[in-house]
Amino acid sequence: MVTMAAGPLPTELLRWIVALPAAGVLWHVSAGRRWPASARVVGPGVVLGAFAVALAAVAALHAAPEGAALRDHVAGWIAAGPFQADAALRLDRLSAVMTLVVTGIGFLIHVYSVGYMHDDPDSVRFFTYLNLFITAMLVLVLADNLLLLFVGWEGVGLCSYLLIGFWYTDTANAVAGKKAFLVNRIGDAAFLVGLFLLWNATGTLDFAGLDARLSDLATMTVGGWSLPLVAGLLLLAGACGKSAQIPLYVWLPDAMAGPTPVSALIHAATMVTAGVYLVARLHGLYALAPAALAVVAVIGTATALFAAVIGTAQTDIKRVLAYSTISQLGFMFLGLGVGVPGAAIFHVVTHAFFKALLFLGAGSVIHALGGEQDMRRMGGLARRLPVTFWTMVAATLAIAGIPPLSGFFSKDEIVWGAFAGPHAAPVLGVVAYTAAFLTAFYMGRLLCMTFLGECRASEEVQHHVHESPWTMLGPLVVLAALAVGGGFLPVPRYLDPVLGAPLPGIAAAHAETPAPLGVLALATLVAAAGLALAYWMYVVQPAMPWIVTAQLGGFYRLVRDKFRVDELYDGVVVRPLFALAGFFARVFDPAVVDGAVNGAGVAVAATSALWRRLQTGNVQHYALSFLLGAIVLVAWFVRG
Repeated sequence: MVTMAAGPLPTELLRWIVALPAAGVLWHVSAGRRWPASARVVGPGVVLGAFAVALAAVAALHAAPEGAALRDHVAGWIAAGPFQADAALRLDRLSAVMTLVVTGIGFLIHVYSVGYMHDDPDSVRFFTYLNLFITAMLVLVLADNLLLLFVGWEGVGLCSYLLIGFWYTDTANAVAGKKAFLVNRIGDAAFLVGLFLLWNATGTLDFAGLDARLSDLATMTVGGWSLPLVAGLLLLAGACGKSAQIPLYVWLPDAMAGPTPVSALIHAATMVTAGVYLVARLHGLYALAPAALAVVAVIGTATALFAAVIGTAQTDIKRVLAYSTISQLGFMFLGLGVGVPGAAIFHVVTHAFFKALLFLGAGSVIHALGGEQDMRRMGGLARRLPVTFWTMVAATLAIAGIPPLSGFFSKDEIVWGAFAGPHAAPVLGVVAYTAAFLTAFYMGRLLCMTFLGECRASEEVQHHVHESPWTMLGPLVVLAALAVGGGFLPVPRYLDPVLGAPLPGIAAAHAETPAPLGVLALATLVAAAGLALAYWMYVVQPAMPWIVTAQLGGFYRLVRDKFRVDELYDGVVVRPLFALAGFFARVFDPAVVDGAVNGAGVAVAATSALWRRLQTGNVQHYALSFLLGAIVLVAWFVRG
């Protein structure tokens, strides 16, 4: 929960940040089919316009008093008895950072998409979905209340389904889209219950109203449990679904079925960071429930290590990056859990830079190889794809945590928070260092297998290898510059007034103590060791991976098969549900449901036949009926 100023400053600027990409959606739907080439201009153009308006709004916020926020009351929305909710947008420092990331990185991905989707006959629909995705994400991060945030939350869920399954004629793509949609619904159901609990307890879903009721929330209970704890865990379930944390992470690797720009958009700057943003936005609520923060930290650390281990054995270049995203999101949740949300949001920003670059760089490689994604059939591409190679080098060093690139500052601040933060848990810090070493190793492995050594592609593929057009390379260069220098952005210090202590007696959210020089040196050593090991195994001793995999045997196969979690879910959840549904469809529904309906019809028909015989039309029979009825009534009263 952010610390709110005494009164937000009214403005009408924020609505245009959302309205511009929404207008792009309307253009594509109404006129895009008539002028398909316009999508390549309108699609990126409206997002650039939103970025420009966002910059103007942030400048207005900067000129406002310390701790102030801008509020745009767009319209009254819901008024049902005591429940009130407005369609209102709010810009404080936290939402300002997220808005600039969404619109800035979103614009670069749109520009990249112009080149990547140039030959796709359905590119208008693609840009429609991209603009709709940006619109929904902006609603999410700018919402003034939890209900409007949930509208954007569900909007990005819908758009992820549409984009992942964009090439829906391929069954695997359609299945991946449905999987993402359904897994997210599990978390979203818990999100709604948490939302209902908060409204029932406080009578409001506005962030300012919830902030004002923190003192009351601290003493409230539900079923004998602390209400902040229960609500925090329910909202965390929603965040785990959206941000792909254990146990709801399984949809994200399959999201690779969509076009590469979709992977970059979902994995870098938008949808998967929504859960991190939610927990940071409600950090005051979580500060009232240290047990909930401990769960956040443990889930994040476990996810970071688990996904990093899986990433070391994958051979699909995009799938490696998918598990990398899951792991990096785990680091963000660790930062939230140990009480350094500023560092967590800082990692959201730097991750947007280098992960968007990694996905778009992978797309450039796939484009050059005619659709090939298996790293075992790559290699030796550094000379043929020099721009892609060097930008990927920058991204790899950044995510590994080599100073002075961006990932070094943000990730190591989170790890240091595990040792010295307000809710420090040193054992989690040790696990995080292990995950950081594996991060450097699998990213070094990806770089070596893709760009170094001998080319393992077929002769025909090698003959057609070429660098991507500048519509694709331009965003790579810009993102590379951000990945290199983004660590110097003062994001944690900028967010300190927003993510500070919400109540007296609660520890400050941000660890003010800088990491000692020895800790920074250890972090650098860990990253360098991971990269060096990857180079030695895949370039200096290229036979070593085969030796290692043979030695590991069944364990390697288990890691390669992603610990068979999908198979476990399929056996424990999916198949039993389908079997139960089949039972109801084949047995229960015909015998019980249809039987009840048909039985009612048979009963009516039978009784109607009986009464029809009594309706003779003979007046004497009716008179006799009246007489018998009168005799029965008289006998009843006499008896009484």
